[in-house]
Amino acid sequence: MNIHQLIAPFKTKKAKKSGIIFLGVFAVLIVSFFVFRNSILQSVIQKAILKSAQTYHSKLVVKDASFQGFSQVKIEEICLIPKQSDTLFHFQEIKIGISFWNALIGNVQVNELSLHNGFVQMIKNENGNNYSHLLKKQTDTQNQKSAVKKNFSKQVYNLVSKVLRLVPEEMSLKSVSFKYINFDKKTTFQINHLTIIDQVVDSDLYVITNDSSQRWKIAGTANPRKEQADVYLYNQYKEPVRLPYLEDKYRLAVSFDSIRLNIQEIDKSGSELAIKGAASIVNLSLNHPRISSKDVQIKNAGINYDFLLGSDFITMDSTSNIQLNKISLRPYLSYQAQKDTVYTFRLQMPKIKTQDFINSLPGGLFGHFVGMKAEGEVAYHLNFKYNKNKPNDIIFDTKVDAKGVKITDYGASELTKMNSGFTYRAIEDGVPQRPVYVGESNPHFTPLESISPYLKKCVLTSEDPSFYYHNGFVNEAFKQSIIKNIKTKKFARGASTISMQLVKNVFLTREKNLSRKLEEILLVYVLESQRISSKHRMFEVYFNIIEWGPNVYGIGEAAQFYFQKSPFDLSLKESLFLASIIPSPKRYRWKFDNQGNLKPFAVKKHNFIKNLMIRRGLIGSEDTIGYANPLRLTGRAAHFIQEKDTIVIDTLDIEDFDY
Repeated sequence: MNIHQLIAPFKTKKAKKSGIIFLGVFAVLIVSFFVFRNSILQSVIQKAILKSAQTYHSKLVVKDASFQGFSQVKIEEICLIPKQSDTLFHFQEIKIGISFWNALIGNVQVNELSLHNGFVQMIKNENGNNYSHLLKKQTDTQNQKSAVKKNFSKQVYNLVSKVLRLVPEEMSLKSVSFKYINFDKKTTFQINHLTIIDQVVDSDLYVITNDSSQRWKIAGTANPRKEQADVYLYNQYKEPVRLPYLEDKYRLAVSFDSIRLNIQEIDKSGSELAIKGAASIVNLSLNHPRISSKDVQIKNAGINYDFLLGSDFITMDSTSNIQLNKISLRPYLSYQAQKDTVYTFRLQMPKIKTQDFINSLPGGLFGHFVGMKAEGEVAYHLNFKYNKNKPNDIIFDTKVDAKGVKITDYGASELTKMNSGFTYRAIEDGVPQRPVYVGESNPHFTPLESISPYLKKCVLTSEDPSFYYHNGFVNEAFKQSIIKNIKTKKFARGASTISMQLVKNVFLTREKNLSRKLEEILLVYVLESQRISSKHRMFEVYFNIIEWGPNVYGIGEAAQFYFQKSPFDLSLKESLFLASIIPSPKRYRWKFDNQGNLKPFAVKKHNFIKNLMIRRGLIGSEDTIGYANPLRLTGRAAHFIQEKDTIVIDTLDIEDFDY
């Protein structure tokens, strides 16, 4: 704001007198501020000292503070000392310059910031910490405000604007350190210098932990007034940047060569806020047991983001693009809260050469695809929509478009091994179990034709009714699984088909992590789409390798263990029991009371499956002759039956079979 803008309203003769009066008052205010500014500053400091003592139980010490020039404040020796705790911060010199004209209209903007020779330290030890007292609890008024309907665009814009107004156009940090000490764990960010001069960002930082030392560089450009930035972070030693704290706190090890953040535009137009920009990372490495047992490595990843926020919605527009090596993904994300709370997620992977797709898979996440060779092209589409108030109307559609896809070399996956005899070895908690040969030389091996038709029908009904018709996945099963998991707010139901269970058992470990699940999905697609094994052979292998009890593998062993029978001679009731224990075979004994009788919940579940089979025409009334007779275990399994009062048992859920 300049003098011409101030006098513009007063150029007419009618307003000239008023203009003169206004300018006179304005001049008096400026002169008064200039004369009394140091007194005003001291008053502000005294209020801050008093509030620190009364509200935060801390001692704020300011040795000297005064104005330098028209709008710059210089503070010497400032520190904050919590009561009976370590100093939170101490600086020898701080200089802050604000825009005087913007401050007059209530828009406080920091134009200059200089911090020299100081530290901020957060310390936690056996005596407590020196920072929790600053986290004030919400008052009733604040709680009432939080209950008011949210306006996403306004809230985000206000937050971003406040932050950017506090980011100075010119900044200089020298010999400043930020320390976090958690008992014996210590992390220090030592800033030799960090400057913003003429929109150019430059820095020299040391990051020191108990067992490592790094030298980081932040460089690029920043223009907070135009709400634009383009900055990079990398290690000056030409080694990967390793993020501290995450590994100690969350067991997550993260490193990368460089990372870039670009903010192109923050535009508030009417009730909508648009945020556009990009981010990228080079040679990212992640390690966490819930992700993979190995380091996950991504050579190049990036995103061009385009967010739009309104009063009651947040979206990432489909013009956004995610790049994962050579894989290009176009996401659309939406959260709407106008009438119903609706979540929408759409993802498109445009057509890509199959070999480029395989080569772009993150290392350490898809170990079975190492060395795989393929021809053709593949594309992918996903459409997901969930209305919180209408959970049963969920939309979940997924589709793979493959053209001329042919696997010419299966690499590390060995997917063809199921077509002949092979040795299967289950792995539990990283420990290999006894080997089981799947072939004629194993006396317990049972060809599919030698298995009771009742058992085959029971297993198909309870585990995968459309096994012989689907391509490895059942969308409806995924939908029902998502609905139930959201309703129960936990992972209460999976959606594994027999194909997925088979791949998990034959080719993968039982690790419960992201890597195993992603590999399972892709391997099932390859197995089914390439018709590597027939459905007949897959079902046969399934029966001969799955676990049916403690150290019991395959139906040949199971029929003897429970009933001292061959698999072909199993009755309908025995088959229903065996099919029901597949999800948790080692817990079979909790289905019986201490007299060896099935508990009511187990009887109810068996009857439900039986009636479902009758409705589907899989069995007739003649097959239920003798069904009323009690089920008795006659094999070694009977010796392990025991009663427990506090045990979590499987419960009947009709939704589990409604697909």
